[in-house]
Amino acid sequence: MPGPKKRKRPRRPLHVALTCNLKKSFEELRASPEEMDRFAEWDTEETIAAVEAALAENHKVTRVVANDPATAFRKLDRLRPDIVFNMVEGLEGVNRESHLPAMLEALGIPFTGSDPLTLSICLDKARTKEILAYHGVPTPRFVVVEGEADLRKLAGFPTPAMVKPIAEGSSRGITNDCVVHESEQLLKKTAEILTKYHQPALVEEFLPGTEFTVAMLGNGSTVQVLPLVQISFDSLPAHANPIYSFEAKWVWDTPENPVDIFRCPAVVEPGLQARIEALCRRAFQVLRVRDWCRIDVRLDKHGDPMVIELNPLPGILPKPEDNSCFPKAARTAGISYPQLINRVLDEALVRYGRA
Repeated sequence: MPGPKKRKRPRRPLHVALTCNLKKSFEELRASPEEMDRFAEWDTEETIAAVEAALAENHKVTRVVANDPATAFRKLDRLRPDIVFNMVEGLEGVNRESHLPAMLEALGIPFTGSDPLTLSICLDKARTKEILAYHGVPTPRFVVVEGEADLRKLAGFPTPAMVKPIAEGSSRGITNDCVVHESEQLLKKTAEILTKYHQPALVEEFLPGTEFTVAMLGNGSTVQVLPLVQISFDSLPAHANPIYSFEAKWVWDTPENPVDIFRCPAVVEPGLQARIEALCRRAFQVLRVRDWCRIDVRLDKHGDPMVIELNPLPGILPKPEDNSCFPKAARTAGISYPQLINRVLDEALVRYGRA
């Protein structure tokens, strides 16, 4: 399907504030597994600088590091930019991705991406699945375990199953042993998630089929589905489970020794591709996502696609060797990294009636 018509650039350069969370470099973080896990969702200087440079091709850009939200709020109130390009993931709580956008709403400052409600819902994987199920969007069977007293809910839950924290991103808490194959493992892993992450655990039916991630750009009828990214688990270590785990994303895959895990465009027959694209468009609409999103999809034992989760603040590592899915899909569609960043900004400007 062809993408939307090319947007006209604003007649004058805008003042764009780039809001972000800045973490240490990957090299520094690898020395501390605890910090690598805790700050997995934040961005490095390299990524932030790449986004900043892309925006600066057309606009005046002011970086606002939001590691301390209160400081960021005061700076934004003082700056009063025309619009904010938001990359802030936050750190604490299920609503952390919505903290900065809620501040911007209170200040009356436009911003890229989804609103605070959608960001909070999409981070809570169970709430996401409840809404999808209500609207008839297929998603794997699941149960939420809120504490040790809830472990009884797992009696009879079929294995293999997937166990993960209910509200994390960037594969945080999704380690290789999150796929469990018998009931004792299921109880043990669920209790471990409860203890380590101090939040409910999501126990989900494990789907044995091919996994895809689907990058989407736009709003309403103009949403563009970029070429599908297929996740190929054959390149993982022999002992690895067929999931895109924390180890696969941050430990085994390094710039020095990249893991060839993605196929883009995906090798998929046209009928299945059309079904996946239609499924993702429906999920995008149901969750009221704005501007951009990456949606994870996996096939069940019958070969039917199901939505795993939505990522309305997708990762955008700049280098091709970084194995970042959204930029990879964009490059396959002929969209360069700077064009991708400015496209997201343009979509928000159109939505606000400022393009």
